[in-house]
Amino acid sequence: MSAFRGILTGFGMAAIKDKEAKDNARMEVVKAAGLDYHTNQLPEHKKMEANRAQAYNQLITILGSEEAADYFDANGFITGDGKDVERIQTMLKDKQIKPDAFKNYIPTENYSDRYNQRQSDFESRFDIVKDTFKMQGSGIGPSTIDGLLTKPEGDLTRTIEGEPGSQVGPVVTEGTPDRVETIDRTTSSLPISAFYGAKPDERGVETKYNQVVKAIEEQNGYADTMTIGADGSANFTWGPKRKIAAAHAQFATMLLDKDKSLDQNTAASAAKRYLVFYTEKPFKELENIPELKGSKYVPGDGIPSTYTGARNIDVNSVQYEGVSIKDFILNKIDNLPTTEGGEINEAIFQKFVENVPKEFMDGDISFRDSLLAQRQTQNLENNYFSLNN
Repeated sequence: MSAFRGILTGFGMAAIKDKEAKDNARMEVVKAAGLDYHTNQLPEHKKMEANRAQAYNQLITILGSEEAADYFDANGFITGDGKDVERIQTMLKDKQIKPDAFKNYIPTENYSDRYNQRQSDFESRFDIVKDTFKMQGSGIGPSTIDGLLTKPEGDLTRTIEGEPGSQVGPVVTEGTPDRVETIDRTTSSLPISAFYGAKPDERGVETKYNQVVKAIEEQNGYADTMTIGADGSANFTWGPKRKIAAAHAQFATMLLDKDKSLDQNTAASAAKRYLVFYTEKPFKELENIPELKGSKYVPGDGIPSTYTGARNIDVNSVQYEGVSIKDFILNKIDNLPTTEGGEINEAIFQKFVENVPKEFMDGDISFRDSLLAQRQTQNLENNYFSLNN
């Protein structure tokens, strides 16, 4: 029995015989997720946000530039892992970043905007818990955020100091007055490579990794927008299809890792077949059960997946090929691709769960919510998603 199956069934969600037992089981799942939220997830989130703020301010001091610190935060280089400053300094040295390279940079959003978005994303992961217990999340205080606000978007100015006049013998040199100069700033779409000094490419394969997401987007159109920079790098605005894009990119990266001879376009195309096989095919296969006769499976990309015209189905009692639908799906989860450490690939798991149809019920709650609630308890069970039987 896989560790995932053990934790899922351990809460007594399977074979619930009456309404009271179902309610109790649901509460146990949500209570466990709530405990994890308070004892692990929320403290870790607050710690990472505090680390982010500290790294941001340290970079301003070290680099002498708020613009530089804001660039690294806006483009994901500051992660809150406590090693941001060291990592960024190493990269600056390795990439030979040009002096004063960030002086004309300003993002399209400020630190506060990004913080608020991270808070919203974090809290939304625990909606099912908070809806039940009316928990209220929190983060670092507003005064910390207020102190991290960057300059507003638009034309900015800087004062250029003039030179004093002088006289050497009969020669008189006139001074120049101070002047105000308008800065034509760039936006957050500027890639980090724009600041690199000249340095030869040591690994051609790196280009393939950097370009594979671009190839995926060109073939599938997942992003809301894609723009191409002057150096050919792609920048994306992700919308409701971000989960399928992330899972697709994971499969493509795995293929590139396995076969260095692949180009990014071939990897992107081949990865789509793996994506469909692992995250959509199991649910299409279930169209064959009597309860779904005449229905068609429609995967959701940012919207609930569904079987057209179908009623709710109890995954514990309805069977397919001699096992419950719950066990059938858990078997598929057991066989999802894993990381080198043996853990389920997070992006692929999230896309698989997004594809669980809304008609599948585990007692009185949706099977999708049940799976997500179990995922949130992973720190309480020694990382049971390792899939070691």
